[in-house]
Amino acid sequence: MIYHVTHQTAWLQQAGSDLFEPESLKTEGFVHCCTHEQLEGVLSRYFAGQSELLLLHLDEMRLPYLKYEMVTGEESFPHIYGPIPKQAIVRVEPMDAE
Repeated sequence: MIYHVTHQTAWLQQAGSDLFEPESLKTEGFVHCCTHEQLEGVLSRYFAGQSELLLLHLDEMRLPYLKYEMVTGEESFPHIYGPIPKQAIVRVEPMDAE
């Protein structure tokens, strides 16, 4: 299982689609994701104090364009090089970053 954090508004804007395309797919060419162990750090670094967040739980076996890549700090993060098929989203969890 890997995870993607998004805002509720972005999720709701694409409610009628079979795919979810976060903004980073357009601007950076991939979707940022993390493992369970990386989640706390991602939330504190990039989403601190933000509300109306959703945590998408993603089944890695259903993601055709998934690649783990080394990033700053010599840590490997999962990136998806394409839209997320909604069939790969096994849970959508409301949350707030602290």
